Amino acid sequence: MQAAGTEAALDITVKTSPQRANDGVGGGQAPIHVPLSRIQRLIGARMLSSKQSKPCFYLAARADVTELMAMRHHLSKTLGVKVTSNAFFIRALALAATQYPLMVGRLVHWEGYSNGICVEGVPPSNRGLEARDTVVWGLDPQDSIPTEVIRIADHVNVGFAVNSAQGLVVPVIRQAQIKTLAEIAGQEKVLTNKARINKLTLDDLEGETIALSNLGAFDIDTFLGIVPPPVSAILTAGKVALTAVPSNGHVIVRKMVSLSLAVDHRIVHGEYAARFLQLLTQKLEDPQRLI
Repeated sequence: MQAAGTEAALDITVKTSPQRANDGVGGGQAPIHVPLSRIQRLIGARMLSSKQSKPCFYLAARADVTELMAMRHHLSKTLGVKVTSNAFFIRALALAATQYPLMVGRLVHWEGYSNGICVEGVPPSNRGLEARDTVVWGLDPQDSIPTEVIRIADHVNVGFAVNSAQGLVVPVIRQAQIKTLAEIAGQEKVLTNKARINKLTLDDLEGETIALSNLGAFDIDTFLGIVPPPVSAILTAGKVALTAVPSNGHVIVRKMVSLSLAVDHRIVHGEYAARFLQLLTQKLEDPQRLI
């Protein structure tokens, strides 16, 4: 997973002479060997395992966030907390996932019916995530017992990537689907500050059911994320850029953001993920629905 926020400072000391330091790469000297930190080794191993085991596909879309960006400053003053673009992304992710619950599903070993319940087909939209335990879609009780099933998470817990002096960390906003934008913005600020001073607890880092990574602050147009091991989808966001777009036979300038979605194909098929991303984009383009 790629990280958002300020650039991480690598806690590495390389002993070398001033002349060698000025030589840089290709200075004709022996190569410098930089040791991996514990967190680099851990993240590398987890990302490699995820990349090798999850057959992912990727979708991309652009969202018109002109209204969203225009209201952020006033909204921050009204709510009494700084509302970042990440807060809007988290809120939109959570609301969209309640309508497309497979986005917070994951494969688990089959351990029998949960409370004797087997749900066939797509559950009614009025069944909230909290009302479901293990859900097996399209499985008849008379069918042979599968070895793996898709378990839908009880809540939409959004993990968002943050760079810290210790490396990449992913604090989690739990039950984001029932939190207001102001609550999400406040918790995001607290967790980000804790990450920067290395004060995150284990509870702050556990329970992720969907992931977000935002590199817009680094002037990145678009990028593809690696789905973290605990989840089946990650949304990535690039920079908000002024873009010329056609409108009623004219060309107007709007603020657009590029979004990419990486999804585990074992859990979700293309059309389902496309509808999810389409809904998420619609919510970002109508920010009043997110307040």
